[in-house]
Amino acid sequence: MNDTNPNSKKSNNGRMMIAGIQMAVQLSGSNLDAMARAVAKTKALFPSTEMIVFSELAQHGPVPSNTPSTLADIEKFLCALALRHGVWLVPGSGYVRKDEGLYNHAIAINPKGEIVGRYDKLFPFLPLETGVQSGTDFLVFDVPDRGRFGVSICYDIWFPETTRALTSLGAEVLLHPVLTGTTDRKVELAIAQATAAMFQCYVFDVNGLEAGGIGSSIVVDPAGVVLHQAGQREEIFPITIDLDLVRHVRAHGANGLGQTLKSFRDRKVEFPAQKVGEASEFLDELGPLHTIARH
Repeated sequence: MNDTNPNSKKSNNGRMMIAGIQMAVQLSGSNLDAMARAVAKTKALFPSTEMIVFSELAQHGPVPSNTPSTLADIEKFLCALALRHGVWLVPGSGYVRKDEGLYNHAIAINPKGEIVGRYDKLFPFLPLETGVQSGTDFLVFDVPDRGRFGVSICYDIWFPETTRALTSLGAEVLLHPVLTGTTDRKVELAIAQATAAMFQCYVFDVNGLEAGGIGSSIVVDPAGVVLHQAGQREEIFPITIDLDLVRHVRAHGANGLGQTLKSFRDRKVEFPAQKVGEASEFLDELGPLHTIARH
């Protein structure tokens, strides 16, 4: 995790074009070649693009048994792709096996083809992601002369504490790969919009298609205004963000209204339910989290 002062990364040019790629994801097998074609197409059509973001589990699909054993080769491929096109790349996520078990894992790559951060999904989507381990670390990284970015994956956004941690570390843009193909997609869109407003940050919520979701990706600005909502077909959506807008909203409030991050900073109350292992009596009464056995 990069925890340097985000103010040191400010510039007079806070604008940056970020492209989300909503593409069809195969149930099994590699999607890497399709991702490479999408990156090449994005740079050809929108050469000003500085960063590209894919959806959750875009790399090899949502079936854990298809997890490749050659993680180093996958990362080499993705790093070469970022270097070839000179872009920041957040290539969604993929299942990876470590000594501790299976994780839903994302990386961020700079235009030099270097991995600048790694992230394991904090809240696997139980009961459906049974057997996937929870991560414990946050990912924020700086884009020089632009600003600070944070990464979370899909279900993580349902827990405001996750975004609270990222924005408290200075994240100004939340990059949020998702795989949602279920009836709660409309709810998730509302959460994405509310998250942007509550934490005064941009939210890039990128969903996939087919085995990768039902699309409807969304981009929201730090005032909670929806800048783009994709349909349910393949789409590249480049959006120019303005990091100076984030700083203005955080300093003065959206349209002169709430300064939520400052209010939280200056709070007089602790929240005991957030302490690990110290849930409330009510929460304890809910019983264990049920899981679905994989066959």
